[in-house]
Amino acid sequence: MSAEQILTQDFGTLADVIREQAKDLGAQAALVDANRTISYAELDELMDRIAVALQRDGLKTADVAAVCATTSAEYGATFFGILRAGAIVAPLAPSSTADSLVMMLNDCGAKVFFLDAGVAKQLEGVADQITAKRVALDGSSAGVPFEEWLAPKGSKPEPVTIDPDQGFNIIYSSGTTGAPKGIVQPHRMRWGQIRRGAYPMGAVTMVSTPLYSNTTLVSYLPTISNGGTAVLMPKFDAEQFLKLSEKHRVTHAMLVPVQYRRIMERADFDSYDLSSFQMKFSTSAPFSPEIKADVLKRWPGGLVEYYGMTEGGGSCGLVAHEHPDKLHTVGKPLPGHDIRLIDEDGKEVAQGEIGEVVGRSGAMMVGYHNQPGKTSEAEWYNPEGLRFIRTGDVGRFDEDGFLTLMDRKKDMIISGGFNIYPSDLEAEIVLHEAVLEAAVVGVLSDKWGETPVAFVALKPGQTVTPDALREWVNAKLGKTQRLADLQLVDQLPRSHIGKVLKRELRDAYKGTATA
Repeated sequence: MSAEQILTQDFGTLADVIREQAKDLGAQAALVDANRTISYAELDELMDRIAVALQRDGLKTADVAAVCATTSAEYGATFFGILRAGAIVAPLAPSSTADSLVMMLNDCGAKVFFLDAGVAKQLEGVADQITAKRVALDGSSAGVPFEEWLAPKGSKPEPVTIDPDQGFNIIYSSGTTGAPKGIVQPHRMRWGQIRRGAYPMGAVTMVSTPLYSNTTLVSYLPTISNGGTAVLMPKFDAEQFLKLSEKHRVTHAMLVPVQYRRIMERADFDSYDLSSFQMKFSTSAPFSPEIKADVLKRWPGGLVEYYGMTEGGGSCGLVAHEHPDKLHTVGKPLPGHDIRLIDEDGKEVAQGEIGEVVGRSGAMMVGYHNQPGKTSEAEWYNPEGLRFIRTGDVGRFDEDGFLTLMDRKKDMIISGGFNIYPSDLEAEIVLHEAVLEAAVVGVLSDKWGETPVAFVALKPGQTVTPDALREWVNAKLGKTQRLADLQLVDQLPRSHIGKVLKRELRDAYKGTATA
C-alpha cells in the first residue's frame, strides 16, 4: 500500500507512512539542518536503527522515551524512531528548570532519555535523580553517544500494533513556571492533523520553533508524512530565517506572532526573494491585525491563523488572505469542529454574547498524564453528554460566525464589580506612536478589589514618560477601565512560543495601585 493510500484511511501510523514515502522518494531530502541533510531513504533506515535500539533497551509498546535537546536532524529522526518502536514520545523543553525536568521525566516514566551537552550541564546538580538511560544526540559525554547507541545498519525492529487511542506523545504544558501537566495526545488525534492536507506533496517547510512545542509538531509532522522537506533551525533568528527561506526556496512556514513581528520589522525584509512561499501559518498567541495586514501586503503567499489548544478540542481557522476584513478575529470553526461559548454556570450563552470558549472534535487529548482531577477540570459536557475541552479563553462570535477572542478567563479583571478585558486596554495603548507592545494585568486594590496595571515596551528611539502615557491612555478609556499604574519595561516576558507571561508581570509588580 502506498503512502497516499495509507493517508486516505480513517487511521494509520506516521511510521508506516514514512516507510512508504521512502520507497518512492528515496534520495529526496527529508530533514535539513546546518550540519547535514537526511534523505527519505536514510530517514527510514535511521528510524529502524533507533527503534531496534529502543526495543533492545527494553522499551515495549506504549512505554515512554523522552527527548530534551536543541533542534537538529538527529532530534527530528529520533522523534520518528521512537514512534516506530511503538513507544510514546515525551519532548521536553531545555528552558525548563532542572527540578522541572526531573519531575517530568519521573512523571512520564521515561526509560530512555535523549539529551545534549547543554541539557546535561543544566542537570548536573540533579543527575543522580534520573533513572532513564541517557543517550547523547550530539555525541557528547551527556550519555551514550548516539552513533554508538544505534543498532547496526540493516537492523529491523519487531513489528508493533498501535491502538488509535494509544499515546502518540506527551507534551508538558509548562516547564518554566508552575507545575507542568503532561498532555497525552493519542495517535488518533495526530492522524487527523496529518490528514488535514495543509502541506502538499513536496512542500519545503521552515521549522523555526522548537520540536518540543505542539506549535511545531502540527507543521513538522504533516510536512514529512506528505513527502516534504523540513528545514530545521536550532534557534530562531529573523535574518537567518529570511536567508534560509531564500536559499531553500521555502514554500511553507508556521510562525508565532512575535516571530512575524521581528521579521516584518527588518529594514531589509523587501530585499529577500520570498516568491516561493505558498502558505504561511500562525498560532499559539494573539496576532495583531496590523501585523497580519502587513504580512498580506508584503509577503508572497497566503496566511492562515489557527486558534486551538495543545489539549485539542475545537479549533478555528482564519484564512486571512480571503477575509481581510476579519483580521481582528481568529476565524471560523474548522470543518468537524464544534465550538461553543458558556457562562460561569456552564450554560451556553446567546448569539453575540461573551463566554468561555469550549470545543470538541476528533482531535482531543486523552487527558493529563497521572492527573485525573486536572483532566476533569478541563472538560465540559453538554446536555447530551458530549465531551468538550475548556480553553480558559473568553470570546464572542460575530454575526458571520467569526470568533473574536477577548482574553484568558483568568486574566479578566473584575474591578468594583465591572468586568475589564485587558485586550481592550492593550489595543488602546498600542495606538500611541511611541509604543511597541503592551500587557495589562489586574493587581489587588483595597478600593476596587482589582485594578488594571499596564506594562509597556517602547519602540526603539522613542521616549515618553509613564505618567504622560497613562494620562493619554486613560483619556481614551471608560471610567471603570482606567489604568491605576503604568510601567515601562525593556521587553515583555514571553514563553518559548511567544506568549506573554502575564503571571510573571503580576507576581513581580512592586508599584502602588490605588486608583
